Amino acid sequence: MTTEVDQASQGRGDAKDVQRLERVIIRFAGDSGDGMQLTGDRFTSETASLGNDLSTLPNFPAEIRAPAGTLPGVSSFQVHFADHDILTPGDAPNVLVAMNPAALKANVPDLPPGAEIIVNTDEFTSRALAKVGYAADPLRDGSLEAFRVHEVPLTTLTVEALKPFGLTRKEADRSKNMFALGLLSWMYHRPTENTEAFLRGKFAKRPEIAEANITAFRAGWNFGETTEDFAVSYEVAPATAAFPAGTYRNISGNLALAYGLIAAGQRSELPLFLGSYPITPASDVLHELSRHKNFGIRTFQAEDEIAGIGAALGAAFGGALGVTTTSGPGVALKSETIGLAVSLELPLLIVDIQRGGPSTGLPTKTEQADLLQALYGRNGEAPVPIVAPATPAECFNAALEAARIALVYRTPVFLLSDGYLANGSEPWRVPEVEELPDLRVRFATGPNHTLDDGTEVFWPYKRDEATLARPWAVPGTPGLEHRIGGIEKQDGPGNISYDPANHDRMVRIRQAKVDGIDVPDVAVDDPSGAARVLVLGWGSTYGPITAAVRRIRRAGGQIAQTHVRSLNPLPANLGEVLRAYDRVVLPEMNLGQLSTVLRARYLVDVRSLTQVTGLPFKAEQLASAFKEALDDVH
Repeated sequence: MTTEVDQASQGRGDAKDVQRLERVIIRFAGDSGDGMQLTGDRFTSETASLGNDLSTLPNFPAEIRAPAGTLPGVSSFQVHFADHDILTPGDAPNVLVAMNPAALKANVPDLPPGAEIIVNTDEFTSRALAKVGYAADPLRDGSLEAFRVHEVPLTTLTVEALKPFGLTRKEADRSKNMFALGLLSWMYHRPTENTEAFLRGKFAKRPEIAEANITAFRAGWNFGETTEDFAVSYEVAPATAAFPAGTYRNISGNLALAYGLIAAGQRSELPLFLGSYPITPASDVLHELSRHKNFGIRTFQAEDEIAGIGAALGAAFGGALGVTTTSGPGVALKSETIGLAVSLELPLLIVDIQRGGPSTGLPTKTEQADLLQALYGRNGEAPVPIVAPATPAECFNAALEAARIALVYRTPVFLLSDGYLANGSEPWRVPEVEELPDLRVRFATGPNHTLDDGTEVFWPYKRDEATLARPWAVPGTPGLEHRIGGIEKQDGPGNISYDPANHDRMVRIRQAKVDGIDVPDVAVDDPSGAARVLVLGWGSTYGPITAAVRRIRRAGGQIAQTHVRSLNPLPANLGEVLRAYDRVVLPEMNLGQLSTVLRARYLVDVRSLTQVTGLPFKAEQLASAFKEALDDVH
């Protein structure tokens, strides 16, 4: 973190110095009831409005309310912002805001020497310390000497500031996160107007609570301005060179995905139907889409996962763009209906926002371990295309791409996001409408086949020669009556068929249809053209991989990188790319699922680099592994 002192602020009497920084990583941490996610979200929104590039990592427990003051109850929100292009929420925080001893103990191992720690001293009671295993007060025993510690009685200061409102101490205590937000907003020159407007809107029905939170927020700002403990504030310039011209907003992966689905409905001119059952971390998509009925969207919160996808498939049969959202455990329950969609050959989007498993697993943590389930988790030969976005903002385009494939090729499509993408955020350029693909489809309107006797009939499984897609006939269209169901159909007429040769033909046609889907080739980033090691990634590993590759190159290493966004079918040039390098390294947040597929498909020695901690890779961790791979081939 490089700094530069603003000379204009020196010699101005009591004015404080301002240091200019290239980037900062801040982590807000506290009890799950302390409002750390809201605090981090507001700080992020103001940072985005200033034009910094940013990346965030919310991290919270799965329990609705873990025991207060305990390590399992710690919730945190990390934001990395910079004056240049960045790709990850950062490896190690420069600043930790710890609202209690549990937050300090859980997060201090991640801090580099010299990091700043802002602690709420009011919570450092003997009982609170004992609850998390502190034998002595870390603020007094010298264990934090490597850091710059700011002891701030956040609770006391907040309660004092809110005395005019006549609140109880417990009620006033709830606003201490806004005091902390105000202090950090002063430290890093974040604007305040939008946060105040947000609070007035959030508590519109209780204006006295809104004003209390705003007062706490302003008190935090004023504390930073007047206290001697904070002698320096910081500026991070906008990342003007990182963004092409356009209108930008901060967006999370789930919100981008929801907007992408809305855009897909509009560009296809089809009603969009979401059949879903709430599940972490996918529920946000259901919540968001339910707000947009004005775009012809219908959301159905079903009684279970099976009913959700059944309704979505029924909507697809009726001529809508059917979507179901879930996470790994829900995919397991939906598998039979996904197989039915393969047999019926109808467009259906299955959005799987992966989380730690197996079973209930780690509901609020991230993983990439559903790939083999998406590829093979159905009975029989039931191929399904798979699209995987690489960043939160890319979830928008991934939704449009999944819809394109589903509509053009008449097939269910998996969209594999994960908890890191879903909850993380970054700047997103709002596209112009004309930039979006035309997804309009043509329904069958009349007979499409002539029998030997000259009779014109409708064959529901007569295929488009280019795409192998069957016609999409909306129920009720005169003359287009046809059988539907999961029993094998006769190719062409669609009659039920047990003929062995016909089944073999249908299985191969369905596979050929998926294999023939038009997906872009992978692009290889190899500036020197002399690299002997290729790093391959998919999904949310893109940010940490790219950050690590940049570190290797800055140190003089030659290393190539590519990222796969279509996992079924795989890009046509992928085998050629893999064979062009002496070593291929593949980081995955699983035990090597894609590497297993690539080894079998291309007979290339793809080396796995795996992690299943529920957290994303760190760039430094990957850089060390890539350096070892480079050393091995030289």
